[in-house]
Amino acid sequence: MSKILRTLFRDASMDRSQVQGTPDTAQTRASAYRLAFDDNDFLCRDELRPVRLQLELLKPEMMLNEAGVKSTIVLFGGARIPEPSKKASARTQTLADLSQFYDETRKFAALMTERAIASGNTENMIVTGGGPGVMEAGNRGAKDVGGVSIGLNIVLPHEQAPNEYVTPDLCFNFHYFAIRKMHFLMRARAICVFPGGFGTLDELFETLTLIQTGRMAPVPFVLFGREFWERIINWDALADAGTISEDDLDLFKFVETAEEAIEVIDAWEEAPARAEIPGR
Repeated sequence: MSKILRTLFRDASMDRSQVQGTPDTAQTRASAYRLAFDDNDFLCRDELRPVRLQLELLKPEMMLNEAGVKSTIVLFGGARIPEPSKKASARTQTLADLSQFYDETRKFAALMTERAIASGNTENMIVTGGGPGVMEAGNRGAKDVGGVSIGLNIVLPHEQAPNEYVTPDLCFNFHYFAIRKMHFLMRARAICVFPGGFGTLDELFETLTLIQTGRMAPVPFVLFGREFWERIINWDALADAGTISEDDLDLFKFVETAEEAIEVIDAWEEAPARAEIPGR
C-alpha cells in the first residue's frame, strides 16, 4: 500500500521546488505561507521539540540502515589527548603521557576495521564522537587500512568540528545529547573507553548503568589504562560502601593495548551464553 501511495501523491520535494517559483508577493513572503516541513523557524519552535527529537533519531538510523551497518565498536575517550608527535604542546604533563593511547586507539581501530572490511562494512564498524583526540585516532585508524567509520558529532559552543578521518557519508551531527547517546549504543557490539574528561565519564557511567540495571544487554566493556582509571575512580570503595555490588566490578575489564582489548572481545564471543546477573 505504501508504494502505491507514493506513486499516487506528489512528492514533498516537488512542492518545495514549485513554491520557490511562486510570484513574490506580501502573501508568499509571509511565514504563514511557508510549507511547514520547509520552515526552519517553525521547526525550531519550543513546541516542535518532540518532532526534532524524532527527526534526530530517524535520520542517522535510516542512513545507517541504508549503509548496511549492523554492529559497531564504540570508542569513547578524551578530545584533549594529543597524538604522540604533538605531545609537547599538551596542556599538562599527564595529557602528554596519555598520548600513548592515541596510538593504541588508532591501532585498535585499524585491527577492528580489517574485520569490518571482511564483513562488507556491515559488522564491527568503528564509531566515535567524530571530534579530536581519541575520537580522531579511532577514525584515523579505520582510514589507515582503507576502511570506513562513523562519527557522531554534536554542536558545542567552543569546539567539535568533525575530524578529517570520518567517512563523510557517515558523519552525523546532533543537537540532543540523549539521542546521540542512543545512536552510540543501538548497534554496539563492544564498548571501549579511553582516558578522558567529563564527557567520557558521562558516557562510561551511563552505559555501565544501562547494563547494570538490565536496560541494555551486556557487551564486552574495556577500559584502556588501569592506572588512569584507578587514580580517578575508587572502584573498590563503591563496592565496599555497598553503593554497587561486587558483581558490578565484573561488568568491565582493564586493558593496556589494542591486542588485549581484542582478546577480551574475542573471548566474550567464544564464551557460553551468559545467564542474567542476579538482581538486575
